[in-house]
Amino acid sequence: MTVPAPGPRPGDPRPGAERPVAALRAEVDAAVTALDALDDRPVAEHPAAFERVHAALGRALGAGAERE
Repeated sequence: MTVPAPGPRPGDPRPGAERPVAALRAEVDAAVTALDALDDRPVAEHPAAFERVHAALGRALGAGAERE
């Protein structure tokens, strides 16, 4: 019996879809900058903004680990 090799996890970048550091930095900067507008937004919208920042940071950190 053979065991299949694991495939990519959900959210993993596709092979060959490496993004340049500048693009990742811009994505993180945009997500963090959007937090400045939270004072004017309903509290119910805050979790989605934090999730966007978390996702952007995760992608940037994951890309950094792949470059090592």
